[in-house]
Amino acid sequence: MSNTVIPLQRRKFAQTTRQDGWWIQPLAIFLGLSAFIVYANWAAFQGEHYHWGPYLSPFYSPELFGDSPHSMFGARPSWLPAWVSPALLILWAPAGFRLTCYYYRGAYYKSFWGDPPACAVGELRNGYRGENKLPLIMQNLHRYFLYLALIFLLVLAYDAWKGMWFKDAVTGEVSFGVGIGTLVLITNVCLLGGYTLGCHSLRHLVGGRLDEMSNSPVCQKAYSCVSCFNARHMLFAWLSLVWVAFSDVYIRLCSMGVLSDWRLF
Repeated sequence: MSNTVIPLQRRKFAQTTRQDGWWIQPLAIFLGLSAFIVYANWAAFQGEHYHWGPYLSPFYSPELFGDSPHSMFGARPSWLPAWVSPALLILWAPAGFRLTCYYYRGAYYKSFWGDPPACAVGELRNGYRGENKLPLIMQNLHRYFLYLALIFLLVLAYDAWKGMWFKDAVTGEVSFGVGIGTLVLITNVCLLGGYTLGCHSLRHLVGGRLDEMSNSPVCQKAYSCVSCFNARHMLFAWLSLVWVAFSDVYIRLCSMGVLSDWRLF
């Protein structure tokens, strides 16, 4: 019995026999991530209107050096270039966490690099080297960015707590209260928590590395908890991305006097 060999033909970019709207998702991801990157860079270079009252924009938290009451180490040092805002000193950490995230890798590989743009669709790449050479070998730093992200999550939770204490402009007395901005910051922490605590690396760290998880009930419980968040990792990734930008917009507009923060009590 003779065998017929059918040579494989490489598809050209975006060539496919699929009849569905496969291009909608990568296009939407491209537009969404591009919009966030443009706004985040613009906001980070502003260096102003990033705080109002007890509120501090998450793009600028923690504020290491700055002129706001939230600054941890006082005013900007003289050696720091004028174009370096407080945000540029710290944004590399959360940006690195998202850039190396397992979900975001798949998202921007498809939408920005066309690698491939969708299943059974021709791609731009001619060869495959994996993630074991520069620059993609840097993706292996994700587990270390996770540790920084957990610290940032605690800092942002503290910012939400500080957002409940308002200083009277006349008497200078500080009193407990809740404003719209307080709820914005609390929601930001909750969404970022859902995203960070659903991290694949954290899932491996708390229990996935064990051969017999049943021998460690604590690790098994932690693994189940992280897995619950991990099942919605994509959802939390997008919700937290949108909300952190919205938080900056809200605080910026309050600082500029465009919005008035409504004090609930």
